[in-house]
Amino acid sequence: MRGDAVRLGVDVGGTFTDLVALSEGRLVTAKVPSTPRDQSQGVMNAVGASGVEAPAVVALAHGMTVATNALLERRGARTALVTTEGFRDVLEIARQNRPSLYDLARDRPPTLVPRDLRFTVRERMGPEGEIEPLDEESLGEAVAAVRGAEVEAVAVCLLFAFAHPEHERRVGEVLREALPEIHVSLSSEVLPEFREYERFSTTAADAYLGPRLAAYLRNLAGKAKEAGVPAPLIMQSSGGVVPINDAISDAAGCVLSGPAGGVVGAAYVGALGGYGDLLSFDMGGTSTDVAAIIDGEAQTTTETVVAGVPIKLPMVDVHTVSAGGGSIAWADAGGALRVGPHSAGAEPGPAAYGKGGTEPTVTDANLYLGYLPDGAKLGGEVVLSRERSEEALRKLGEGVGLDASEVALGIVRVANAEMVRALRVISVERGLDPREFALLAFGGAGGMHACSLAEELGMETVLIPRAGGVLSALGLAISDLRRDYVRPYLTGLADAEAGEVERRFGEMEGAAAKDLDGPQFTRRADLRYGGQSFELTVEAGAFDGLEARFHDAHERRYGYRMDGERVELVNLRLVATVPVEKPALEEGPQERDAEAGRRGASFDEGGASLVEVPVLDREGMGRGSEVSGPAIVEFGEATCVVRPGWRGTVDGVGTLVLERGR
Repeated sequence: MRGDAVRLGVDVGGTFTDLVALSEGRLVTAKVPSTPRDQSQGVMNAVGASGVEAPAVVALAHGMTVATNALLERRGARTALVTTEGFRDVLEIARQNRPSLYDLARDRPPTLVPRDLRFTVRERMGPEGEIEPLDEESLGEAVAAVRGAEVEAVAVCLLFAFAHPEHERRVGEVLREALPEIHVSLSSEVLPEFREYERFSTTAADAYLGPRLAAYLRNLAGKAKEAGVPAPLIMQSSGGVVPINDAISDAAGCVLSGPAGGVVGAAYVGALGGYGDLLSFDMGGTSTDVAAIIDGEAQTTTETVVAGVPIKLPMVDVHTVSAGGGSIAWADAGGALRVGPHSAGAEPGPAAYGKGGTEPTVTDANLYLGYLPDGAKLGGEVVLSRERSEEALRKLGEGVGLDASEVALGIVRVANAEMVRALRVISVERGLDPREFALLAFGGAGGMHACSLAEELGMETVLIPRAGGVLSALGLAISDLRRDYVRPYLTGLADAEAGEVERRFGEMEGAAAKDLDGPQFTRRADLRYGGQSFELTVEAGAFDGLEARFHDAHERRYGYRMDGERVELVNLRLVATVPVEKPALEEGPQERDAEAGRRGASFDEGGASLVEVPVLDREGMGRGSEVSGPAIVEFGEATCVVRPGWRGTVDGVGTLVLERGR
């Protein structure tokens, strides 16, 4: 691609690394296999495969799974904790909830900082300020202990540091001066909010992930410099990008970096087609991510738990399940088919890849059922083999008394059930009726399962974007620069002074103006009814209408409201963004016959009989092109299965709009 200004978005998935290049409204895509041992190599392979000339690149936005994987696999840095004397075990005590309520033998995942690496200092802050001064002798002892522990990172979490950070800053200053090679995270910088456990947990995660993320991102920046492209901008979990140094200093805010890009892309493409209320469904090679989009805006939460670690930072409200194209099918002790959580990933991949994988996956089932063509080439180098898939399915079937066809149908049904449950979590369990939403499906495998999921949920509309196979990368390429700020303000809403609220928002806006160039501001507030232990975040807007907006939001989320109950203000939040130019996607008229042949595929839930169905080439379709199910539409990087009873039309922005029973 040539052009004066090319924006790149590169998303690293478990199986493939996707790229989108945008220039003057044109869109170029590339897909290459991921490189799990060094994700940065896959990023640069994608840039090379795109054909983009390096001097034309003005921005490279990147979403990755480095932080997520480090948490899941517990492969972060060796981390210490420095805290107030007497509060060494806050991380261990946690909350009273358990991972499995009735399984007394099941324990929580291990803490990120073991007890022998938690050290204390004598000091005490209270709600009104200093109660006991910081003891410099104990601070020296803590620094010596951290040095002797040979750690790579240290988290500093003192009581009431969210309101009175003076002691914590002093501890951080001494640690950074004495141990300049160690990554130091201060809770007053990472999460200046009340609730000790969540603040400790989030700060520990930030320290735990910081060195690993820094090593990866600096390696990537070096490769980008060698290739002549700009240093990457990194997607945060909140749905905006930041420079590399900001991402390193806020490592805990990058744990959902990859999924966030897909939600941003889904919201953008849906809005272009006139659909503001969406359930996004991103099915990749390793997992499936789902999220709700309301009025064109991705929903965020501060209640995310990743690998058993609460991270109380603003994140796109994504629910993830281990049901992807590479999820491995197996039989449990009772002979029931199961899918996941283990994945074949990119290496060795599904049996169909012929790269050493021998266990059947969802991809193998889809290939055997005719949804994917035998001999298809994926990512430029992977060739699918139906024969290898059949062999893997047959071996699994021998153990449960089923033939290959029955196993394939069973795998798809089990995977669909898991994904339907995920969609219910972010819709029904959030007080949303999925029948009032459109299902926007993307990811390499999303289109193959979308119609089945919509039928289960009673949804009437499915959207398959033209760039659906690489929509996460598109979301990255169009993501705004974003920073999130928070100030605690715990008081009754009736007692809050409008002037004090304005002053605190003004402080955050001043900080944002220094961090970003000409940002736009969105004010929000965390509110709750008196006695509740959780909050809802609502748009702050006019202070006078804040209580009414909270009542409305509470009723939508939980199904009831208490208009006469005392409302408490907990936190003030500011979202600062610098918008980037976004392309207007346009679909031209159909210029040639789209039918690329016919193929046998199974749509029979009671058996596995193959039906000859038309196969349409999406490249041959244009604005107004129609399709009637059963049929298969092959996109450049994905496949859409149009089930019987569904009809579709390509709209003006290139989205295939499928509707049921019309």
